[in-house]
Amino acid sequence: MSQQVKIGKSDVTATALGLGTNAVGGYNLFPNLKDETGLDIVKTGIESGITLLDTAYVYGLGHSEELVGKAIKDFNRSKLVIATKGAHDFSTGEQVIKNEPKFLTEQVDASLKRLGTDYIDIYYIHFPDHDTPKAEAVGALQRLREAGKIRAIGVSNFSLDQIKDANVDGYLDVVEDEFSLLHQDHGADMLPYFKENNISFVPYFPLASGLLTGKYTKDVHFPQDDIRSQMDDFQEPRYSDILAAVDKVRPIAEAHDATVAQTILAWYIKNPLISVVIPGAKKPEQVAANAKAMAVALSDDEFQTIDAAFSGFKHITSGKSLADPD
Repeated sequence: MSQQVKIGKSDVTATALGLGTNAVGGYNLFPNLKDETGLDIVKTGIESGITLLDTAYVYGLGHSEELVGKAIKDFNRSKLVIATKGAHDFSTGEQVIKNEPKFLTEQVDASLKRLGTDYIDIYYIHFPDHDTPKAEAVGALQRLREAGKIRAIGVSNFSLDQIKDANVDGYLDVVEDEFSLLHQDHGADMLPYFKENNISFVPYFPLASGLLTGKYTKDVHFPQDDIRSQMDDFQEPRYSDILAAVDKVRPIAEAHDATVAQTILAWYIKNPLISVVIPGAKKPEQVAANAKAMAVALSDDEFQTIDAAFSGFKHITSGKSLADPD
């Protein structure tokens, strides 16, 4: 039985490793995506024991949600944890971030329809806007929870002050933000608050767009339409420092007959500050391989060795991989 974690103060439980689906239908984020592959990615994840599927409206402007909804029809919905996110409004032709209660209520109803389900297990406000009081925004989600449309309330990409405002009534269950061995500055100030207030933490980009898989070498180039071409992690001298740290993980991976990626994911699973880690995938076989990380049991010494290998990144303010949209 895979390790199960409880999401905040809710009754939602999920596997400690989930599946991020920005490359499932996210045609506006990645080039050359195929719907059939996206469906296979989701189905393979579920068949490999993963229960949490993380999507969002902005991944393909609803298309990722539609594909996830189509993929789960062959499975027992009650055993799955569907997380989605909303805040983007394109109704004027321009991207606008909105947290107004009326808008969020409409977005939840639209996501329910696209997903083909009558409830969403975790609903996140994807990005903060500038004007809406965060307690009012979360209050709208609380009313939706009371109506049975969502089961747990989350926010994503919020600052600590915004999180505190959002949680003034104690409704917040989970926060999603960028955090990895390479981006430990992100969210570090939030972790004590999460622990004190029984708020789960779900990091995205845990494999740093593939940099923590051990597959990259010194020579790398991405076309301009690839999201990685915009990221500081792929620029020198940071890129070489990352490769050197990854090399220190290889002996531990070999000892567990595991890949570097599986070993890194096992580090997150063992980390008491992290609830669910949600690596993405572009191929079904990547999902199946990532799922095997749930069977890699690192010792305390191995956990500390990996932690030490990346300790230099705890003190480097690196900037987020992607700029906030607003």
